[in-house]
Amino acid sequence: MQRIFDTDLDAIKQELLTMAGLAEKSLDDVAKVLTTGDPELARSVIERDDRIDRCELTIDRLGTEFIVRHHPMAGDLRFIITAIKIAPRLERIGDNAVNIARYVLDITTGPWSSPVSEVPRILAQARAMVTDVVKAFVSRDADKAREVIRRDDQVDRLYWDLFRALLERIRTDPDAVHSLITQVLVARFAERIGDQATNIAEEIIYLVEGAPVKHSPLPPTGNE
Repeated sequence: MQRIFDTDLDAIKQELLTMAGLAEKSLDDVAKVLTTGDPELARSVIERDDRIDRCELTIDRLGTEFIVRHHPMAGDLRFIITAIKIAPRLERIGDNAVNIARYVLDITTGPWSSPVSEVPRILAQARAMVTDVVKAFVSRDADKAREVIRRDDQVDRLYWDLFRALLERIRTDPDAVHSLITQVLVARFAERIGDQATNIAEEIIYLVEGAPVKHSPLPPTGNE
């Protein structure tokens, strides 16, 4: 019976890691799309989204079946709950990658000005948060998860600084309005990826420590 328990538990973990890998691949590809405007790569990001969606459904099903079959308690139950809650966050990360890819495809058919450096920078920082939060999940490292949460403020600041700068450029360069508005939207999608990484980090802290931290302020670091 223990072997079946462990096998079923590992199946959920592996499906979640597969889903995370697909989401990370989409982020890597869309970062290239953002700087190259490659339509084929953009389409591959969009097509991959179906696989990410199926992973979410599989995790939800496996998690529900696990609870019914094994009646887990304590840490095992928290793991199942966490997996079921993380999967939609990963799915939304994939959705945001798709949104970026679609917008880039749209502007390749009209006037295009290369994205200002801050747009790829925001996406890169959000991508790094996703990488680190996946590592925190694998190692069950609550401290690393908290570090990811703290980095979200920096991504937010970059987004709002860019938002104001692009609004000014829209005012002074009306011929580039379509491209500039698209960059605002792409930056917003990138910022949301950071938000989802933060949400996942909160679930990891719950998994490790057994207490919810959502809507709770983080304790200051030694440098604060």
